Amino acid sequence: MLSLTRQDIALNQSANDKAAAISALAGELTRQGLVAEGYVKGMLAREAQNSTFLGSGIAIPHGTTDTRDLVNQTGVKIHHFPQGVDWGDGNTVYLAIGIAAKSDEHLGILKQLTKVLSADGVAEQIQQCSSEAALIALLNGETQLEADFDAELIALKFPATDLLQLTAVAAGLIKNHQAAGHGFVADVIASGPSYLGQGLWLAKSRQDVSRTALSFVTPSQNVTHQSQPVKGLLMIAAGNGTYQKPLKQISRLLYQQQLHVLFETEAAKLPSLLTESEFTESGSQVSADANTAVYQIRNAHGLHARPGAMLVSVAKKFEAAIQVRNLQGGGAAVNAKSLMKVIALGVKQGHELEFTAEGADASLALNAIGDAIAAGLGEGK
Repeated sequence: MLSLTRQDIALNQSANDKAAAISALAGELTRQGLVAEGYVKGMLAREAQNSTFLGSGIAIPHGTTDTRDLVNQTGVKIHHFPQGVDWGDGNTVYLAIGIAAKSDEHLGILKQLTKVLSADGVAEQIQQCSSEAALIALLNGETQLEADFDAELIALKFPATDLLQLTAVAAGLIKNHQAAGHGFVADVIASGPSYLGQGLWLAKSRQDVSRTALSFVTPSQNVTHQSQPVKGLLMIAAGNGTYQKPLKQISRLLYQQQLHVLFETEAAKLPSLLTESEFTESGSQVSADANTAVYQIRNAHGLHARPGAMLVSVAKKFEAAIQVRNLQGGGAAVNAKSLMKVIALGVKQGHELEFTAEGADASLALNAIGDAIAAGLGEGK
């Protein structure tokens, strides 16, 4: 885990262009002894090969593989540009993170940073940061930008005979996740869930909540409550407003009479169903009938910024909705057309990626992605 200090951050910076911004970061890395003289050439060369712009006003300038021998110690330096810097192709950067890393250590840094910075609304949060402490809290994930929801918060086909049992299980999942305490459990059980429709029930509480989190449980047998079917229960520990996005996805599925997708999706893919914003023309996300392919990444240093950008570039050429999941990462599937989210998967050499695509050109997209991966994603076979 990367540890940031106030000395790693410089606020209120300005630069005429990205070359000047990168040179300033390289100078900071050099002065701190993290890299030797000449590392700036590698950073500029890397930028010339492929833009290090990730999206959301963020760039991650770093050296090439040829300049890794100039790295003395792994670390980062961060420059905050309130007025922004033109990064080319119509992109503006407000936060530039200069990275110095040996071998594939940078993948861990990238995964940590991009996991936080890939959250919706982060660009606005970055621009509003007025202190080093606020920026550190944001980069370290201490400022929660997305509700917690992963496979550990999901229990499908639980052997429950009534809604009360499902409620207790859902509350227990959130408590065990350390997102809430006993007060939360007592409150949701006492208040009871509300019926949303199409078999889905909702329970929510703000009592004794430390982090916003969702849990989802379904019964293994037919259950009814107050003459309504109980196909699933969604529970929310509401510490802040980050649960609103998943609720909007639920509302959309309800409105389109497609809530059955929620009950039919496997646990590993449920988080992306409720947190990703990419929808197909039919209104639903990638369905169980979509095309799927698994490819192994053979790049020596994994899926860092350059091959990641190549992968995203290929995916963007197609209209199909494409999601990707790192089978060795244990996380949810993400939008394959978002560089920030792809890098956040933390893909290393040998990891297998599962791509799921839906749309008229889905098969073509998966074949093109497979060809690009086989060709080395710009780094050779």
